[in-house]
Amino acid sequence: MPSLSPRRTRSRRIGGRRMVAVAAVAGAALSVAACGSSSGSPPTTAAAGGVSAVASNAPVTLRLGYLTNLTHAAALVGVQDGYFKQSLPSNVTLQTATYNAGPAEVTALLAGSLDAAYMGPNSAINAYTQGKGAIRIISGATSGGAALVVSPSITSSSQLKGKTIATPQLGNTQDVALRTWLKKQGLTFPGPNGGSGDVTILPEDNATTLTSFEAGTIAGAWVPEPWATRLVAEGHGTILVNEKTQWPKGLFSTTLLVVEKNYLAANPTVVNGLLKGQLATTAFLDASPAKAQADANTALASLTGKALKAPEVATAFADMTFTDDPIATSIVADLAHAKAAGFPTSNISGIFDLTPIDQLLTGGGRAKLAA
Repeated sequence: MPSLSPRRTRSRRIGGRRMVAVAAVAGAALSVAACGSSSGSPPTTAAAGGVSAVASNAPVTLRLGYLTNLTHAAALVGVQDGYFKQSLPSNVTLQTATYNAGPAEVTALLAGSLDAAYMGPNSAINAYTQGKGAIRIISGATSGGAALVVSPSITSSSQLKGKTIATPQLGNTQDVALRTWLKKQGLTFPGPNGGSGDVTILPEDNATTLTSFEAGTIAGAWVPEPWATRLVAEGHGTILVNEKTQWPKGLFSTTLLVVEKNYLAANPTVVNGLLKGQLATTAFLDASPAKAQADANTALASLTGKALKAPEVATAFADMTFTDDPIATSIVADLAHAKAAGFPTSNISGIFDLTPIDQLLTGGGRAKLAA
């Protein structure tokens, strides 16, 4: 059975596969549910930030959303350690809102309660399609950090017949990954609109999944970090599939940074500051993993009221690569997988705008992410 990767590769090594990948994405299509678990907290503010005030040095607000998962470590640490605040212009106020669910985050973004957000690929695609092109992907954040964890007695895919496997949300990234893998194993499952099959797929909140797994009411779950590690450490499960094994070189997008397109157009200096914070946070996550793990755990404890065990955080971090590259090739594949699994599709041409981050990278003597 595959196990969690012992050590993530350095993010700067993810390099030159971008120009073709981004062009391919421009013709792809998809509308599916978002990453994360099932419930969310409301934004901490409803202040407007959509009209530029930077030129006149008048106050302007940036409202940033993210999930309370370790796959969103860039947001957790970037806020906790002040990288975003330090990188934003002095007249900008950063206001944050955290969510347990991608759908709630997408709803907030499209309703005008958020200006930018860290979210999973399918959440970004869903926001783009539902909002008729309302958002742009401006950076990557995380690769990896997802796995299928099962009861110790299950050692092969054939033993999943008649069993129930949980995912965070119908049609989210992990849900699609599970369906794609089951299909490769020759196993059937209900479609997005119901039905029956060899394996029952149960979308539920990640915290509920841990409880269900401990109680033995589900046989396993395909989940992001830290939940995969927690199912192993606290639920005494075993990893049947590390999602890295399903992707070329083990690289696939888990978390992206997106911004509302009108906010981007009205406030380019603010967005540049946000991206500078993203770049600084990625560099810190890569260079100081032990400190970054402690800081991410401190942020989680503050947001959720409970810290994770340090060894669980370390194990989860080892399975993730923190990168500014959105890994567009994996998003193209996600689109194809979701379509094959029966989810509706729509055109997402124009979802990427990597010009701002490319300018920052080349200004610092680094290579562009895309043409």
